[in-house]
Amino acid sequence: MFMIEMASGTDSSTTVDKEARRLYERYQSAENDEERHEIALEMGELDGRRHADIYAALETE
Repeated sequence: MFMIEMASGTDSSTTVDKEARRLYERYQSAENDEERHEIALEMGELDGRRHADIYAALETE
């Protein structure tokens, strides 16, 4: 929870949050396991970008 709050303070994080919500909605409406798997992979990539942004911000403090 802490990381989500920390990341939500920047404009790029807002975009990431919107993309995460969009992916979650797509995942919920997916019609089969293959589609859910593909969306889960996209979610993983997005999560990796979010973590990279957080670590970069920590390094500049």
